[in-house]
Amino acid sequence: MTESSTHLGTTANAYDSIAVRYAAIPRDDLEAPSLDRSFLAAFADHVRADGPGPVAELGCGPGPVTALLHELGLDVHGVDLSPVMIDLAREAYPHLRFEVGSMDALDLPDGTLRGIVAWYSVIHAPAGHLPAYFAEFRRVLAPGGLLLLAFFESEGGPLTAFDHKVTTAYRWPADALAALARTAGFTETGRMLREPKEGERFRRGHLLMRLPS
Repeated sequence: MTESSTHLGTTANAYDSIAVRYAAIPRDDLEAPSLDRSFLAAFADHVRADGPGPVAELGCGPGPVTALLHELGLDVHGVDLSPVMIDLAREAYPHLRFEVGSMDALDLPDGTLRGIVAWYSVIHAPAGHLPAYFAEFRRVLAPGGLLLLAFFESEGGPLTAFDHKVTTAYRWPADALAALARTAGFTETGRMLREPKEGERFRRGHLLMRLPS
């Protein structure tokens, strides 16, 4: 078994084990007014402006972000490693499509997608695995396609592992994560950093990246 498959199996099993409790957590970050929701809305505006086409939320969990993107007018489906999460998403949003899959090996032809959202879903990947993720994102995105990343920001410090409630995760310096995406061929369109709200531990980072047309 490779290091990559071991890491993915550990992550999937961890989320399977807490899926029902995870799905019950309130998502006030997706309710207006919210800076997080505003960044998702900006992503949706840019995708719609580029013309119709499919979008994928990778690491969709129980589906609330996929559902919001649908409300914002996108042709979107969700993908997640955890079969239990996908079952919950299908139950909660039966009008939407959800599939079990890994974001580093998507069952999609080249150049299929107009956009990808990875909403706190690259956080569990060790640094050495991320180039493969970005390469896969580039493969499945059409020219000019958009990538939205949400992550825990390291507040000016180095890449740092932390005790995420599900399984080990990493806080990224925004510049370092953007540099990895640039190495994969993306250009930065914009970013947002917001300070932690009450009950949150870390600053949140958001990057909007685009492939060349």
